[in-house]
Amino acid sequence: MFRLGIRSIRPSVAAASAVAAAAVGAGVGASCNDDCIPSLSYGWPQDGALSSFDHAAIRRGFQVYRQVCSSCHSIQYISFRNFVGVTHTEEGAKKLAEEFEVTDAQPNDDGEMFERPAKLFDRYPGPYRNEAEGRAANGGALPPDLSLMTKARHGGIDYVFALLTGYADSPAGKDLLPGLYYNPYFAGGAIAMPPPLMDGQVEYEDGTPATVTQMAKDVSQFLAWCAEPEHDERKKFGVKAVTVLALGIGITAYYKRLRWAPVKTRKITYME
Repeated sequence: MFRLGIRSIRPSVAAASAVAAAAVGAGVGASCNDDCIPSLSYGWPQDGALSSFDHAAIRRGFQVYRQVCSSCHSIQYISFRNFVGVTHTEEGAKKLAEEFEVTDAQPNDDGEMFERPAKLFDRYPGPYRNEAEGRAANGGALPPDLSLMTKARHGGIDYVFALLTGYADSPAGKDLLPGLYYNPYFAGGAIAMPPPLMDGQVEYEDGTPATVTQMAKDVSQFLAWCAEPEHDERKKFGVKAVTVLALGIGITAYYKRLRWAPVKTRKITYME
Protein backbone atom coordinates (compact mmCIF):
# COMPACT_ATOMS: atom_id res chain seq x y z
CA MET A 1 0.00 0.00 0.00
CA PHE A 2 2.77 2.41 0.87
CA ARG A 3 4.63 1.77 -2.39
CA LEU A 4 1.47 2.15 -4.44
CA GLY A 5 0.80 5.49 -2.76
CA ILE A 6 4.26 6.74 -3.59
CA ARG A 7 4.00 5.64 -7.20
CA SER A 8 0.59 7.29 -7.61
CA ILE A 9 1.90 10.57 -6.27
CA ARG A 10 5.00 10.76 -8.49
CA PRO A 11 3.17 11.40 -11.81
CA SER A 12 1.23 14.29 -10.26
CA VAL A 13 4.41 15.77 -8.82
CA ALA A 14 6.10 15.51 -12.20
CA ALA A 15 3.14 17.16 -13.90
CA ALA A 16 3.08 19.99 -11.38
CA SER A 17 6.81 20.51 -11.84
CA ALA A 18 6.37 20.66 -15.61
CA VAL A 19 3.60 23.24 -15.29
CA ALA A 20 5.69 25.37 -12.91
CA ALA A 21 8.70 25.17 -15.23
CA ALA A 22 6.55 26.17 -18.18
CA ALA A 23 5.15 29.12 -16.24
CA VAL A 24 8.62 30.30 -15.25
CA GLY A 25 9.88 29.87 -18.79
CA ALA A 26 7.01 31.96 -20.10
CA GLY A 27 7.75 34.73 -17.59
CA VAL A 28 4.52 34.18 -15.64
CA GLY A 29 4.72 34.48 -11.85
CA ALA A 30 2.78 31.72 -10.11
CA SER A 31 1.59 31.90 -6.51
CA CYS A 32 -0.71 29.60 -4.60
CA ASN A 33 -2.51 32.42 -2.77
CA ASP A 34 -2.97 34.96 -5.58
CA ASP A 35 -6.56 36.16 -5.26
CA CYS A 36 -6.10 39.62 -6.76
CA ILE A 37 -4.54 41.32 -9.76
CA PRO A 38 -0.95 42.49 -9.15
CA SER A 39 -0.44 46.19 -9.74
CA LEU A 40 1.60 47.34 -12.70
CA SER A 41 4.78 49.37 -12.42
CA TYR A 42 3.72 52.85 -13.48
CA GLY A 43 7.02 54.67 -13.08
CA TRP A 44 7.23 57.62 -10.70
CA PRO A 45 9.34 60.80 -10.68
CA GLN A 46 11.24 59.71 -7.57
CA ASP A 47 12.24 56.26 -8.86
CA GLY A 48 15.56 57.34 -10.37
CA ALA A 49 18.79 57.13 -8.38
CA LEU A 50 19.19 60.92 -8.56
CA SER A 51 15.50 61.85 -8.85
CA SER A 52 13.43 63.66 -6.24
CA PHE A 53 9.76 63.77 -5.39
CA ASP A 54 7.44 65.97 -7.43
CA HIS A 55 6.69 68.52 -4.71
CA ALA A 56 3.79 70.03 -6.66
CA ALA A 57 2.18 66.58 -6.70
CA ILE A 58 2.84 66.18 -2.98
CA ARG A 59 1.10 69.49 -2.28
CA ARG A 60 -1.90 68.42 -4.33
CA GLY A 61 -1.82 65.00 -2.68
CA PHE A 62 -1.93 66.56 0.77
CA GLN A 63 -4.98 68.52 -0.32
CA VAL A 64 -6.66 65.28 -1.42
CA TYR A 65 -5.70 63.57 1.83
CA ARG A 66 -6.97 66.43 3.96
CA GLN A 67 -10.29 66.84 2.14
CA VAL A 68 -11.02 63.18 1.41
CA CYS A 69 -8.89 60.64 3.27
CA SER A 70 -8.42 62.31 6.66
CA SER A 71 -12.04 61.70 7.64
CA CYS A 72 -11.17 58.03 8.22
CA HIS A 73 -7.39 57.56 7.97
CA SER A 74 -4.55 59.00 10.01
CA ILE A 75 -0.90 59.78 9.23
CA GLN A 76 0.28 59.42 12.79
CA TYR A 77 4.03 59.43 12.06
CA ILE A 78 3.99 62.79 10.28
CA SER A 79 4.57 66.00 12.22
CA PHE A 80 3.66 69.49 11.07
CA ARG A 81 7.35 70.34 10.80
CA ASN A 82 7.70 67.71 8.06
CA PHE A 83 5.55 69.90 5.79
CA VAL A 84 7.98 72.83 5.96
CA GLY A 85 9.72 73.27 2.63
CA VAL A 86 7.63 70.55 0.98
CA THR A 87 3.95 71.44 1.01
CA HIS A 88 4.08 74.62 3.09
CA THR A 89 6.37 77.43 4.10
CA GLU A 90 7.26 77.62 7.78
CA GLU A 91 4.58 80.26 8.38
CA GLY A 92 2.06 78.24 6.40
CA ALA A 93 2.84 75.11 8.42
CA LYS A 94 2.39 77.07 11.67
CA LYS A 95 -0.99 78.36 10.51
CA LEU A 96 -1.98 74.84 9.50
CA ALA A 97 -1.01 73.50 12.92
CA GLU A 98 -3.00 76.20 14.72
CA GLU A 99 -6.17 74.92 13.08
CA PHE A 100 -6.00 71.80 15.28
CA GLU A 101 -6.40 71.36 19.01
CA VAL A 102 -4.18 68.79 20.69
CA THR A 103 -3.86 67.58 24.26
CA ASP A 104 -0.64 68.84 25.79
CA ALA A 105 1.77 66.19 27.04
CA GLN A 106 2.19 67.96 30.39
CA PRO A 107 -0.63 68.84 32.82
CA ASN A 108 -1.32 72.42 33.85
CA ASP A 109 -0.67 73.87 37.31
CA ASP A 110 -3.83 72.18 38.61
CA GLY A 111 -2.64 68.77 37.43
CA GLU A 112 -5.23 68.55 34.68
CA MET A 113 -4.58 67.81 31.04
CA PHE A 114 -5.57 70.60 28.72
CA GLU A 115 -5.90 71.26 25.01
CA ARG A 116 -3.93 73.86 23.08
CA PRO A 117 -3.38 74.83 19.44
CA ALA A 118 -0.96 72.43 17.76
CA LYS A 119 2.64 73.46 17.06
CA LEU A 120 5.19 72.39 14.47
CA PHE A 121 6.58 69.59 16.65
CA ASP A 122 3.15 67.97 17.14
CA ARG A 123 2.00 65.00 15.08
CA TYR A 124 -0.78 65.50 12.56
CA PRO A 125 -4.00 64.58 14.46
CA GLY A 126 -6.02 61.60 13.34
CA PRO A 127 -9.79 61.47 12.90
CA TYR A 128 -10.37 59.41 16.08
CA ARG A 129 -9.25 59.89 19.64
CA ASN A 130 -8.46 56.21 20.12
CA GLU A 131 -8.76 52.82 18.45
CA ALA A 132 -12.06 51.98 20.12
CA GLU A 133 -13.68 55.12 18.73
CA GLY A 134 -12.36 54.30 15.27
CA ARG A 135 -13.79 50.79 15.36
CA ALA A 136 -17.13 51.98 16.70
CA ALA A 137 -17.45 54.47 13.83
CA ASN A 138 -16.64 51.85 11.17
CA GLY A 139 -18.63 48.80 12.15
CA GLY A 140 -15.81 47.18 14.11
CA ALA A 141 -13.12 47.66 11.46
CA LEU A 142 -10.30 50.13 12.14
CA PRO A 143 -9.22 52.16 9.07
CA PRO A 144 -5.45 51.66 8.74
CA ASP A 145 -2.95 54.42 9.30
CA LEU A 146 -1.50 55.64 6.00
CA SER A 147 1.90 56.88 7.16
CA LEU A 148 3.72 53.74 6.03
CA MET A 149 1.11 52.30 3.68
CA THR A 150 3.38 52.35 0.62
CA LYS A 151 5.94 50.37 2.63
CA ALA A 152 3.45 47.99 4.21
CA ARG A 153 1.84 46.76 0.98
CA HIS A 154 3.43 44.65 -1.71
CA GLY A 155 3.68 46.87 -4.76
CA GLY A 156 4.04 50.05 -2.70
CA ILE A 157 2.90 53.23 -4.43
CA ASP A 158 1.83 51.25 -7.51
CA TYR A 159 -0.57 49.23 -5.36
CA VAL A 160 -2.08 52.35 -3.78
CA PHE A 161 -2.67 53.96 -7.17
CA ALA A 162 -4.11 50.77 -8.65
CA LEU A 163 -6.42 50.29 -5.67
CA LEU A 164 -7.79 53.84 -5.82
CA THR A 165 -8.50 53.61 -9.55
CA GLY A 166 -9.48 49.94 -9.68
CA TYR A 167 -13.09 49.99 -8.48
CA ALA A 168 -15.44 48.30 -10.96
CA ASP A 169 -18.67 46.35 -11.20
CA SER A 170 -18.29 42.80 -9.94
CA PRO A 171 -18.12 40.20 -12.72
CA ALA A 172 -20.75 37.54 -13.24
CA GLY A 173 -20.59 34.91 -10.53
CA LYS A 174 -18.84 37.18 -8.04
CA ASP A 175 -21.40 37.80 -5.32
CA LEU A 176 -20.50 40.41 -2.71
CA LEU A 177 -21.85 40.76 0.78
CA PRO A 178 -23.76 43.95 1.62
CA GLY A 179 -21.40 46.85 2.31
CA LEU A 180 -18.56 45.47 0.18
CA TYR A 181 -17.28 46.79 -3.13
CA TYR A 182 -15.48 44.99 -5.93
CA ASN A 183 -11.85 45.89 -6.52
CA PRO A 184 -9.67 43.33 -8.32
CA TYR A 185 -6.48 44.81 -6.82
CA PHE A 186 -7.60 44.15 -3.24
CA ALA A 187 -6.99 40.75 -1.69
CA GLY A 188 -10.13 38.69 -2.24
CA GLY A 189 -11.60 41.29 -4.57
CA ALA A 190 -14.04 42.61 -1.94
CA ILE A 191 -13.22 45.77 0.00
CA ALA A 192 -15.29 47.57 2.64
CA MET A 193 -14.04 51.04 1.67
CA PRO A 194 -16.35 52.63 -0.91
CA PRO A 195 -14.78 54.36 -3.92
CA PRO A 196 -13.21 57.41 -2.25
CA LEU A 197 -12.58 59.56 -5.33
CA MET A 198 -14.90 61.19 -7.86
CA ASP A 199 -14.15 63.60 -10.67
CA GLY A 200 -14.15 67.20 -9.47
CA GLN A 201 -14.25 66.18 -5.82
CA VAL A 202 -11.34 68.50 -4.98
CA GLU A 203 -10.63 71.95 -6.37
CA TYR A 204 -6.88 72.16 -6.73
CA GLU A 205 -5.29 75.45 -5.76
CA ASP A 206 -3.01 75.38 -8.81
CA GLY A 207 -5.89 74.78 -11.23
CA THR A 208 -4.99 71.19 -12.15
CA PRO A 209 -8.09 69.25 -13.34
CA ALA A 210 -9.18 67.02 -10.45
CA THR A 211 -9.91 63.78 -12.26
CA VAL A 212 -9.98 60.48 -10.39
CA THR A 213 -6.69 59.44 -12.00
CA GLN A 214 -5.01 62.76 -11.16
CA MET A 215 -6.17 62.71 -7.54
CA ALA A 216 -5.11 59.07 -7.13
CA LYS A 217 -1.69 59.88 -8.61
CA ASP A 218 -1.20 62.88 -6.33
CA VAL A 219 -2.33 61.25 -3.10
CA SER A 220 -0.23 58.17 -3.90
CA GLN A 221 2.86 60.34 -4.20
CA PHE A 222 1.92 62.12 -0.99
CA LEU A 223 1.68 58.81 0.86
CA ALA A 224 4.99 57.68 -0.65
CA TRP A 225 6.52 60.89 0.75
CA CYS A 226 4.90 60.23 4.14
CA ALA A 227 6.70 56.88 4.26
CA GLU A 228 10.03 58.54 3.39
CA PRO A 229 10.01 62.25 4.22
CA GLU A 230 13.82 62.15 4.27
CA HIS A 231 13.96 60.70 0.71
CA ASP A 232 15.33 63.77 -1.09
CA GLU A 233 17.80 64.69 1.63
CA ARG A 234 19.09 61.11 1.74
CA LYS A 235 19.80 61.17 -1.98
CA LYS A 236 21.54 64.55 -1.69
CA PHE A 237 23.69 63.18 1.12
CA GLY A 238 24.42 60.09 -0.97
CA VAL A 239 25.73 62.22 -3.84
CA LYS A 240 27.95 64.15 -1.42
CA ALA A 241 29.20 60.96 0.21
CA VAL A 242 30.05 59.32 -3.12
CA THR A 243 31.83 62.48 -4.30
CA VAL A 244 33.91 62.73 -1.13
CA LEU A 245 34.66 59.00 -1.26
CA ALA A 246 35.81 59.23 -4.89
CA LEU A 247 38.08 62.18 -4.07
CA GLY A 248 39.44 60.34 -1.05
CA ILE A 249 40.23 57.26 -3.14
CA GLY A 250 41.94 59.41 -5.77
CA ILE A 251 44.06 61.26 -3.21
CA THR A 252 44.96 58.00 -1.46
CA ALA A 253 46.01 56.36 -4.73
CA TYR A 254 48.14 59.36 -5.68
CA TYR A 255 49.80 59.50 -2.26
CA LYS A 256 50.47 55.77 -2.32
CA ARG A 257 52.07 56.04 -5.76
CA LEU A 258 54.09 59.05 -4.68
CA ARG A 259 55.47 57.36 -1.56
CA TRP A 260 56.07 53.90 -3.00
CA ALA A 261 57.29 54.78 -6.50
CA PRO A 262 60.95 55.31 -5.40
CA VAL A 263 60.90 52.03 -3.52
CA LYS A 264 59.38 50.01 -6.35
CA THR A 265 61.62 51.50 -9.07
CA ARG A 266 64.93 51.51 -7.25
CA LYS A 267 67.76 49.34 -8.49
CA ILE A 268 69.83 47.40 -6.04
CA THR A 269 73.32 46.39 -7.15
CA TYR A 270 75.33 43.86 -5.13
CA MET A 271 79.09 44.20 -5.28
CA GLU A 272 81.68 41.74 -4.11
